[in-house]
Order: sequence, then structure tokens, then C-alpha cells
Amino acid sequence: MKNLRKKRLKRSVRVRAKISGTKECPRLSVFRSSQHIYAQLIDDENSKTLGQFNDLNKKGAKSQKKSQGVVSAQNVGKILGAEILKKGFSQIVFDRGGYKYHGRVKALAEGLREAGVKF
Repeated sequence: MKNLRKKRLKRSVRVRAKISGTKECPRLSVFRSSQHIYAQLIDDENSKTLGQFNDLNKKGAKSQKKSQGVVSAQNVGKILGAEILKKGFSQIVFDRGGYKYHGRVKALAEGLREAGVKF
């Protein structure tokens, strides 16, 4: 298990060397635990977190069963997308955090696209 985490962190560092968020186009960082998914908007130039969201803190986003993780992640993406647009950002940089682009990470991204966020 430690080996998988080291590989993910290595991929994450490699990707982070190439992408960066600005005040106009912030970076959306994704963290996926075994049961939940977390995302935050980051302005890397000023080292500020502009907003955060997860499937624990809003009604409608938390899934009732563990098997509904993809559904929950898509709901998080939709709600987060609405929050991003409300804050005035139409375009972001998507940082998948070293995770493969499938399952809950992909569902979060699709939810963001459905809400109208471009990346």
C-alpha cells in the first residue's frame, strides 16, 4: 500500500511541475480517499485557497451507500461548478492529484463540465 501512495505522489509532483493556477484561472486540486472526495480551488501565484468543497459539507452531495461514490462525486462536481461560476471563474486548471482519470475523479470532472466550467 505504501508503494502505491509513493507512486501517486511521484505522479502528482511531476504534474504539478507543469501546471499552475492563477487568480483568473485557478487550479482545482482533487483528493480522493477511500470513501470521500475533496476538491479545492487554489491560486498558486498568491498561495491562496479560493474555495473548497467535499461530499461531507453540503446537502444532496453525500451519498448514502459506499457503492454510490461515482454518483456522489458527480453531484459534488455539479455543486462545486455552480460555486465556481458564482465566484466569477469560467475556466480552471484541473489537477487530478496523481490519480487515474476514471471513476470518481472522472465523475467529478464531468459534473463540473455539466455545470458549465471549462478546463
